[in-house]
Amino acid sequence: MKILIIGGAGFLGANLVRRCLQDPANQVTILDSLEPRLRATTRNLRQVWSQIRFVRGSMGDEPLIAQLVQDQDIIFNCAAQTSHPISLQDPLFDAEVNCLGNLRVLEAIRLLNEHATVVYTSSSTVIGKALGDIIDESHGEKPLDIYSANKGVAEKYYRIYNRVHDLKTIVLRFANLYGPYGKGYPDFGFVNYFIHLAWTNQEIKIFGAGDQSRNVMYVEDAVDILYAAAQNPRLIGEVYFAAHYEHLSVRDIAASIVRVLERGQVSHTEWPDERRRIEIDRVEISAARLYALTGWKPRFGFEAGLRKTRQILMAEE
Repeated sequence: MKILIIGGAGFLGANLVRRCLQDPANQVTILDSLEPRLRATTRNLRQVWSQIRFVRGSMGDEPLIAQLVQDQDIIFNCAAQTSHPISLQDPLFDAEVNCLGNLRVLEAIRLLNEHATVVYTSSSTVIGKALGDIIDESHGEKPLDIYSANKGVAEKYYRIYNRVHDLKTIVLRFANLYGPYGKGYPDFGFVNYFIHLAWTNQEIKIFGAGDQSRNVMYVEDAVDILYAAAQNPRLIGEVYFAAHYEHLSVRDIAASIVRVLERGQVSHTEWPDERRRIEIDRVEISAARLYALTGWKPRFGFEAGLRKTRQILMAEE
């Protein structure tokens, strides 16, 4: 198959590249802007560089997008501005990437490759604060920051292009992915940031008591379901939560990281005002609908995923 991965130098994208290359018949092209604010780097791809075609460019480059989407069988769009704080500091930049960028991609596919399957990676944070004990696709959306609002808008673009233009679109909402090739910065996913702090023998500072809870999933499980979803016609046209059934407090997540990595330490600190305002508190997500339609189940529990991450980190030291 011919596969285009937009945002392929980022955390999720770089892991997805490796999953696609497990099938030697796949021809993989990567588009990434390497935008400094988004912290993507080709270092994540150095081990597979000879097996891919890499193109530097953004979703804002319409002629380039038009050229790349042609003749692709599957198009994964993992490109995004993923920082909640940056989205509040520079909302126009966030909208340019997360809204207009997706529209440009969809328009190019509509005009030039309507037969491709298009998979968009979204976020569980589109729902905002959880109402009720278990969250599924029927939950309403009241996002608490610009990033989450714009991801929700982009989801609807993909649904509309399926309904109106018959594009084969699939949207998967992920929650708190972690693993190798993550970004060691607080703006880009707290689990990977905690892993970075522990691995560099720094202190993990938890806001408040750490009672807020999250679903967490090892990135290898995430790319497995991405790859499988792109080849499952039953999923076309809808939005699905793709989350692990494991549900942990932030305090327990930090403690497990320190224990498994055998580095770092945990402490507690007061909530910054901005972070407290956008905190979603307790969230327990159900991916039962996706499980039922695909038969997929995640293979890695949290500590197993941490152990595998540790192995990769040690090999790269």
